[in-house]
Amino acid sequence: MAKLYFRYGAMNSGKSTALLQAAFNYEERGQRIVLVKPKVDTKGEGHIVSRLGVQREVNILLAPEESARDTFLHHAHGDDDGGLGVNVDLPPVACLLVDEAQFLTPEQVDDLMRIAVLDGVPVLAYGIRTDFRTRAFPGSARLLELAHTVEELKTICRCGRKALFNGRRVGQDFVFSGSQIAIDGETVTYESLCAACYLKETGGVLGE
Repeated sequence: MAKLYFRYGAMNSGKSTALLQAAFNYEERGQRIVLVKPKVDTKGEGHIVSRLGVQREVNILLAPEESARDTFLHHAHGDDDGGLGVNVDLPPVACLLVDEAQFLTPEQVDDLMRIAVLDGVPVLAYGIRTDFRTRAFPGSARLLELAHTVEELKTICRCGRKALFNGRRVGQDFVFSGSQIAIDGETVTYESLCAACYLKETGGVLGE
């Protein structure tokens, strides 16, 4: 049985790089993969972008109201153009890879489980676990509940300890209130922090 995998880490832990490496490994063996990213993540304009400078266009930009399974199956069968017919010459999909999975809705994560279990396609979902207030994203919370395998991708804080949290900056200042979603580089930036450095910045407060 195919499985649903959730690979998470703090900002700058190499999630997109790991995803692109996994995609390369499948394709090097002649296998077909599908790349998905939530449409709400506008960084990269339809591309998965690694901080190492590697990028690749996604196959599916998934809007919040869309069914992840229906959209994937249409693409997998070559029926992306509104019912023009299934392309029987397409090879089967060997793996579905999802970037920025924290931005999925819980219903879309349920669909990822169905794709793995009912459709027999392994799903590798990459994302961050919590926001800048240490609160779980709905998509990540559901992945932690459902995934067959949960793996942490590690990175380090500026002090050298293991980073756990994602500090949000506006200019040079850390902020700890505001919308859960603010894409890096648009109006804010983020820094991965260990628990001690995070608490130092908040004055000992965890979240709002």
